[in-house]
Amino acid sequence: MLAAWPGVGNVSMILASYLLKKLEFKTLGEIEASYFFDPIGVVASNNVVEAPQFPQSRFYYRKGTNEAERDLILFIGDDQPATKVYELARAVLDVGAAFQIEKVITCAAALTRIHFTEQPRVWGVATGQEMTTELQEYDLVHRGNLQIAGLNGLLLGAAKERGINGICLLGEVPAHASRVENPMAALAILEVLSRMLGIEVDTTELSETASETKEQIKQATAVAMGEYIEHFTQPIWQQGDNGEEFDDEEDDEED
Repeated sequence: MLAAWPGVGNVSMILASYLLKKLEFKTLGEIEASYFFDPIGVVASNNVVEAPQFPQSRFYYRKGTNEAERDLILFIGDDQPATKVYELARAVLDVGAAFQIEKVITCAAALTRIHFTEQPRVWGVATGQEMTTELQEYDLVHRGNLQIAGLNGLLLGAAKERGINGICLLGEVPAHASRVENPMAALAILEVLSRMLGIEVDTTELSETASETKEQIKQATAVAMGEYIEHFTQPIWQQGDNGEEFDDEEDDEED
């Protein structure tokens, strides 16, 4: 089972949504959102108030098309609740256990000093030493100690409590661009995940999105740098011998 919730760089959601779009999944069911989420407002359309809207938490599934492909349950949660987080993790695992899943996989972002133009690496952690050893064949980065925030991490802890194997794949994301959606990291994870699950996914569209995002970050960085230079620096011809600013009016009087 692959489970995804929003997180840093929206990495997990980008990947899960892309799989849902590119592979033939069928709807399996959903979790009653009103138990885990409390609406904080309503929307009015044409001056008419609509009923409260809740984030969706849905399950999908697909059968492997050949012996190499594994059957896969996909869970996508549109949001993470403010409370009852652990209960939601257990509810997701209840569904997985009912279908006798072999392992749980989540994805997340690994904040690093990587530049946005660099190829992101994929980190890997697992719920047990045996699973960690299996990850070595995928050339993943093993950083030893780290923390995975939110349900993309907590689900693995809950899985371990129940004796269910779990893996988290983390794509490197630049710390200075953590608030920007990062399809580059999602693409890097997808390449590893495809090998793990024995599935073939056309990554052309995601690759194009990654290239477009890089260009957008490049342009935004250039603008920010220009504003920084303009605000905090001063042309050298406007400075005196000691770095002090010339007073043009005084200069005119002295002449």
